[in-house]
Amino acid sequence: MRAAMRHHWLLLGACGWALLILVFVSKFITFRAIDDYGERTGWTEPATKGVRPDVVSGADRRAPRRMQMVIGSMSVSQPSAPPTAEGWQAVTEKRLELVSNVCRNGSLGNLTRVPISKFVLDRIFVCDKHEILFCQTPKVGNTQWKKVLIVLNGAFPSVEEIPESLVHNHEKNGLPRLSSLAPQEITRRLNTYFKFLIVRDPFERLISAFKDKFVNNPRFEPWYKHDIAPPIIRKYRRSHRDGDLAAAGLHFEDFVRYLGDAEGRRRLDRQFGHHIIHWVTF
Repeated sequence: MRAAMRHHWLLLGACGWALLILVFVSKFITFRAIDDYGERTGWTEPATKGVRPDVVSGADRRAPRRMQMVIGSMSVSQPSAPPTAEGWQAVTEKRLELVSNVCRNGSLGNLTRVPISKFVLDRIFVCDKHEILFCQTPKVGNTQWKKVLIVLNGAFPSVEEIPESLVHNHEKNGLPRLSSLAPQEITRRLNTYFKFLIVRDPFERLISAFKDKFVNNPRFEPWYKHDIAPPIIRKYRRSHRDGDLAAAGLHFEDFVRYLGDAEGRRRLDRQFGHHIIHWVTF
């Protein structure tokens, strides 16, 4: 009986030692595999269902070296240098050349000789002190540019001191409209003054106009909600109740359908008058 017990304990001890040896060998193999993965870029990991954390750590050690190789071989990944004054000058000259070429085109040449409507003259502002004409396009930063020209005209010392309520009051803000001058004075300024306008991505401008006039309305212009929105809803909303037009508010889909109907919206545009300036084409 005692011999059998001794044999049993010896067998358990041998199994324990075998287990320890196997654990040691497996650790050695794992460390060697990680080291190889970190040093041999041609090594490929066999496909497995999962990724061992220790293999991932080895990949992390290799990543900076590979990233350096990629960056070194691809110049496009390097940040470009900021444009110089000479670079901007070249861009400006290229754009001016493009405008000149288009204006010299036979099909467009007559545009420079058509009469300018009062609608346009009302939206060209005069800075006589610096001989500048600014053709406004609402929803492209127009308010800020007006402030700059008001300061250049000498009406205020800085843009921060101009009251918001005065920016668009052209009888009091010191920034006259071109339409307020005599015909010969208009012609002289058009021929001699520096003229500019600002444009913006058309879709961004439409979204800005919709939010500014029909959603937020920060200047409190209630006629957009009460006088302009209902006719658009009545004509372009696919399902509505007539008694709930003002309360429901204009949806952007209604606004887009109205803008996309070039023929159908002419009567509405005449009804809306100068308010369409915020979304009319450039």
